[in-house]
Amino acid sequence: MSAQPATTARISIRPQTLREAYDPPANVLEVDVINPETHGIAAKRYTDYEVRLRTNLPVFKTKESSVRRRFSDFEWLRNELEKGSKIVVPLLPSKAWKRQLPFRSDDGIFEDDFIEERRKGLEQFINKVACHPLAQNERCLHMFLLEPSLNKNYTPGKVRNT
Repeated sequence: MSAQPATTARISIRPQTLREAYDPPANVLEVDVINPETHGIAAKRYTDYEVRLRTNLPVFKTKESSVRRRFSDFEWLRNELEKGSKIVVPLLPSKAWKRQLPFRSDDGIFEDDFIEERRKGLEQFINKVACHPLAQNERCLHMFLLEPSLNKNYTPGKVRNT
């Protein structure tokens, strides 16, 4: 008995139409972390970031939103997702404890370079989370992306499409 080599079927490729090439994509989910702003003075100083969402996914009730979030809000979201979902939640950028020590010769966590590095890390984090199909159903993610202020005493759960 001789062994016949297995044949591999090729997927037939059809040319893309102009409409397909230039129409908006079927599913859009863009989350940008932009416009960092530092507020306050001395020990009351903090930086927040604009988190801008643009989507056409039906799971989100609002298709565009813009909210301001602090690093601690990102930490809250990560902790909520770890508690209540079955996804592996990505890491946040580091807390930068050494940059927070007093008597530094620089601005520490308020230096422009550090703020930009953190902004990039937060943007990577929120995009990984927001693009995960299981995380998209978590109420905490919807609150984080859509609500002007976070109700940290909310009832965890899934978002229902109505």
